[in-house]
Amino acid sequence: MAAAHQISAVSVASPVGFLNALLVKFTRYRLYRQTVNELSALSGRELADLGLSRCEIKRVAYQAAYENN
Repeated sequence: MAAAHQISAVSVASPVGFLNALLVKFTRYRLYRQTVNELSALSGRELADLGLSRCEIKRVAYQAAYENN
């Protein structure tokens, strides 16, 4: 019973924290998708100038959105 009370207290006590975490996840995903879309629009030559190949686009986008923050 005490554990259930603690869980509900945490859920009700921090809706702002939950919304902030949700906003951060949404913002990071949006950055990931934008990066994938922009890099995918480049030609093979432009990607080569950047030192990338098509198979690296998702990895680079993931690093930009999630690992460099």
